[in-house]
Amino acid sequence: MTEPAPDFTSTLLELAEPLPLDCGKHLENARIAYETYGILSPDKDNAVLICHATTGDQHVASPHPITGKPGWWDRMVGPGKPIDTNRFYVICPNVLGSCMGTSGPASAAPDGAVYAMRFPVITIRDMVRAHVALLDALGVERLHCVIGGSMGGMQALSLAAHWPERTLRVMAIAATAAMPAQNIAFQEVGRQAIMADPNWQGGAYYGTGKAPDAGLAVARMAAHITYLSEETLGEKFGRRLQDREAKSFGFDADFQVESYLRYQGAAFTERFDANSYLYITRAMSYFDLAEDHGDAEHVGRLADALAPAKHVRFCLVSFDTDWLYPTIESRKIAHALNAAGAPVSFVELSAPFGHDSFLLDVPALDQVMTGFLQR
Repeated sequence: MTEPAPDFTSTLLELAEPLPLDCGKHLENARIAYETYGILSPDKDNAVLICHATTGDQHVASPHPITGKPGWWDRMVGPGKPIDTNRFYVICPNVLGSCMGTSGPASAAPDGAVYAMRFPVITIRDMVRAHVALLDALGVERLHCVIGGSMGGMQALSLAAHWPERTLRVMAIAATAAMPAQNIAFQEVGRQAIMADPNWQGGAYYGTGKAPDAGLAVARMAAHITYLSEETLGEKFGRRLQDREAKSFGFDADFQVESYLRYQGAAFTERFDANSYLYITRAMSYFDLAEDHGDAEHVGRLADALAPAKHVRFCLVSFDTDWLYPTIESRKIAHALNAAGAPVSFVELSAPFGHDSFLLDVPALDQVMTGFLQR
């Protein structure tokens, strides 16, 4: 009988060398907060890197220290689960620019003061560069697989394109190879909501007793709508009123869906930093793998960008109700991988939840995950 895997380990790594960034700067004394689950094999060939989405964190299958809620992928990671910690050594780092331990705008700069807006603007590739530095520190030369949904999928694709020798498999779920213009627009609305909040104070709100919570809540509300499907909103809320029998003819939360969004926005401010939201969404807006491959005069083709990873196995998953990163985005990646000669499997799953389907109970995703990791 297989012994159960040990509980998670939470660690903070400080990089010994400055971390180079795409903006041309270097980040001194960069810290990476990460969690590990399971046991690294003697040959160090069973490591699985999980990359989190925009407002996620390293607590993939452990209780969140602020909210107390289960890890954001607790249903997927653990003994006997699709990402089986009795078999795999799971690594989940908090991304660069975030606010859960990894260096970001809320962190202390080398001069001892909070970075705030002095923190350099980062890219998805910078986030992955930090992941690779973490793998080096752990002595993991090649991953069994790198897995990510949404922004996590962007990180997985970036690792394959820029560090193809570091993984055997890539699983990108509900992801894109370039941020579409509509999504850039939604993110700009969120950033403007934060920066228009008087309590933002040019980003220097740390230690003042005031934070742009109102702006951050609005940003979260706008983003949260994009994570859901019309079907989900209709079935869960419809046009039902919230705690009243008639419309108030005012601007309180008359409808249940309004109350729900206000709650989501307020709850988000308790666990996330507004400046981190600015930096991370900007990194996503900049993301374009084909552009990364080209130069100012010649924008590279996506197939060329992915050609170095032609010996890596890919699995792409999309959801039929996801309108944030719809199936056509995954198909573009699949076509590019086919053109590059890389082995790729692609599946569109049916789920009613919209973009958030990868986080919710979709048994077909469990089956795809299990099958791909066992190949």
